[in-house]
Amino acid sequence: MKQQTHQIHIATHGKGLYEFTREIEEWVRGEHPKTGLLTVFCQHTSASLVIQENADPDVVADLADFFTRLVPEDPHLYRHTAEGADDMTSHIRSALTQAQLSIPIHNGKLALGTWQGVYLFEHRVRPHRRGVVLHLLSE
Repeated sequence: MKQQTHQIHIATHGKGLYEFTREIEEWVRGEHPKTGLLTVFCQHTSASLVIQENADPDVVADLADFFTRLVPEDPHLYRHTAEGADDMTSHIRSALTQAQLSIPIHNGKLALGTWQGVYLFEHRVRPHRRGVVLHLLSE
């Protein structure tokens, strides 16, 4: 068994889902694994990770819209608003999604389904540069 790590930075321009499957695939391909497990970890509490359909852009748009309805940005609803109306809502949305994903490696590739992609889910209104750490355990 061997282990490798790598960091990816994703520039966001506000709320939404940002696919970065290709960047992950390129790095994994360069490591030449046969089988293994990839952990994808988001280093932030106001952004998260999801695996979602990447064929129809309406899916990610509907998902973003749903979270807007589910967690309204009303500063009267929350105590923690130090960084604006989207402060606590971003933490709640992150808590409802995931900070890390586990993806099997099969025959040297991510074992994602045909329509699956890996997304950073940005929950803040203003642009950010988000760090995501990849950890590959493989043979």
